[in-house]
Amino acid sequence: IEVVTEAQCLKSVPGIGVVYAAGIVAEIGQIERFENEAQLAKYCGLYWKKNQSGNFESERTPLTRTGNQYLRYYMVEAANSIRRHEETYRCYYQKKYNEVPKFKHKRALVLTARKLVRLVDTLLRNHQLYTPERSVSLKS
Repeated sequence: IEVVTEAQCLKSVPGIGVVYAAGIVAEIGQIERFENEAQLAKYCGLYWKKNQSGNFESERTPLTRTGNQYLRYYMVEAANSIRRHEETYRCYYQKKYNEVPKFKHKRALVLTARKLVRLVDTLLRNHQLYTPERSVSLKS
């Protein structure tokens, strides 16, 4: 039985190299510390403050400045790299980019990083290598 290290799990994702993999693994430590990917995202600082009063809920809420700043940096930079290599992340980034009139790139990139948190959590928890989603083509 072949044992897969955390770094190998992350390096199997196109766009994540040795530096990003090592940085992410070093900053996360043991993935078992987190109950789920939402806690990991909160630890990264990739979540937004709630701004609400009564029935009002603000659309414009700032990204929190808490969390591990180094891990947030690695996640955002890795997401930027992955979107150049992976079609699903490219489409997701583009969709988020086109949703708003202001702060397009930063918002789309952080949301893509948030999507990456889910992938990283799954890969590290299951000690598995990344396999790209197979797109169903209608060509015969």
